Amino acid sequence: MDAAFSYLTARPRTAGEMERYLYKQQYGEVEVYECIERLKELGYLNDKKFAADFIESRLNTKPVSRRKLREQLRGHDLDGEIIEEALLAVTDEVERKNAAAVAEKYWQQFEGLEEAERKARVIRRLAGRGYDFSIVRESVSAIMGSLEEQDWRGMEEAES
Repeated sequence: MDAAFSYLTARPRTAGEMERYLYKQQYGEVEVYECIERLKELGYLNDKKFAADFIESRLNTKPVSRRKLREQLRGHDLDGEIIEEALLAVTDEVERKNAAAVAEKYWQQFEGLEEAERKARVIRRLAGRGYDFSIVRESVSAIMGSLEEQDWRGMEEAES
């Protein structure tokens, strides 16, 4: 339990992360199981709460897409059902709003560049955060005004 509490002091953990950590510390299977169950009883390990808090925190600090959130949550050894349930909080409207905010941030950040380079960099930043091309296009188009279809066709084909 001491090793587990020490591991929990840095930040909240999932049951999977705690299990992996305790096995690395060479504790036996029974000890690990009992410790994790006790931590759950005491409320120190709650994967559903972890996933919900993680998504809320991430969207408030560095917005990313549902796709990227799913990847990040998988990296925390969470069950697929818990991940999908937590991701229900990220509606299409939230996804679009966040993408638009990210696009606006980078559009301002790259204001010293030529328009074509500025647009390309904003698109790359949004794509790097996992947003679908349709949302990227919508966000950048809103900033730049109406863009010609031709400008987007080449980029859409390159993404495929």
